[in-house]
Amino acid sequence: MKKVNLFEANDFDPKALKRLLVHDSPYFKILNFNFKPGQELPVHAHDIEGQVSLTVIEGKGLFLGKDGATLPAAAGDVLVCDIAEPHGLRAETDLRLLVTIAPPI
Repeated sequence: MKKVNLFEANDFDPKALKRLLVHDSPYFKILNFNFKPGQELPVHAHDIEGQVSLTVIEGKGLFLGKDGATLPAAAGDVLVCDIAEPHGLRAETDLRLLVTIAPPI
């Protein structure tokens, strides 16, 4: 068993988003990204099979997709898509994001 408190394990950096590898196994990967307002995870995709989930733990922003598509992102929101589908996030406030990738890349 493994326990990680994201609020204690990862902080914010005004210069760049902060990344924490929470878990890595042959079955899935969990990452925590912390953003200050205006910081973003640029739209990107991975050339592999699998799925990704983006869960907003705290804050507000926009989920980003292909061709400039956006969806509101607020605490409690979960975006799930194939990992080959373009995805990203832009923070409007301090924002904590939990990303799960299965299978891991």
